[in-house]
Amino acid sequence: MARKRNQHVIPAKDGWAVKGAGSPRATKVFDTQREAIERGREIARNQRSELLIHRRDGRIREKNTYGRDPYPPEG
Repeated sequence: MARKRNQHVIPAKDGWAVKGAGSPRATKVFDTQREAIERGREIARNQRSELLIHRRDGRIREKNTYGRDPYPPEG
């Protein structure tokens, strides 16, 4: 089974990249943020992990969880 790794949509030199948390390289670079979000969402759903979408300045603008996310939170 693939390791669960949160996916990040981040600004890149040539557009927008999808990058797994802790990975030294981007999975893929896209021309638009929309394309990167679509691919990042697919990966996060398949891995049942979280998708973090960053703004151009690097701050997180949105987070989506596609794994087990109990509501209300435990604890």
